[in-house]
Amino acid sequence: MTEIVATMAIGIDFLDPEWLLAQFGSLFFWVCLGIVFVECGLFFPFLPGDSLLFAIGIFIATGQLDIFPGPKPVELLIAIGILTAAAWAGNINGYEIGRRIGPPLRRHDGRVIKKKHLDKTEEFFHKHGKKALVIGRFLAFVRTYVTVVAGVTQMERRVFYVWSLIGGVAWVVSITLIGYTLGDAIPWLQHNIDYAILAILAFTAVPIAFEWWHNRRKARREAATSAGASSDAPVESPSTDAAGV
Repeated sequence: MTEIVATMAIGIDFLDPEWLLAQFGSLFFWVCLGIVFVECGLFFPFLPGDSLLFAIGIFIATGQLDIFPGPKPVELLIAIGILTAAAWAGNINGYEIGRRIGPPLRRHDGRVIKKKHLDKTEEFFHKHGKKALVIGRFLAFVRTYVTVVAGVTQMERRVFYVWSLIGGVAWVVSITLIGYTLGDAIPWLQHNIDYAILAILAFTAVPIAFEWWHNRRKARREAATSAGASSDAPVESPSTDAAGV
């Protein structure tokens, strides 16, 4: 979500799917593969993974992107398969980096790999466990850092590979398919990609809003429980059996 806001707010060309399509033409899809891999495995959370998947679906549906010969549904399935492989490969790369250089990386606080993002992702990971590899796919920053956190915490490799693949399939299939469906039903979206990006922004904001609401509700319950425990605590009366009294 954050990368889309950045694109709309500051207008960086290389974050704009339409600009990328105009610049690279038939190579657009392969450029997107590289971006998805880097976002998922090389700690660059500002790349537009969500919006690119969405745009690829729209561009295939409207005929703006012709990657492979054959009907559009077949082309879509092939694209989804390759994009899923790129996302999964990126995750594996991030995980293996985390396993090998975990402690130094964990202490690092730079411009790209920020300690506060690692801290929040680690908290999210410990809270949701294996499911974080699926849920985190739909959350900016978490998607980038959850793999390295899994490596740093020495999550079992087989478990990581399986759940990371499940998350990759869910992420790529859902967002690309939504883009394709909307592009096929509403052809004018091909010339109004900004509206499509707003739609994916709303889609990716749902889990973030839910997580915020859930944490806020939990904090209120804990505060109420703590206040209740304090009011129920017995009050000690002054001792009256002291000598000489």
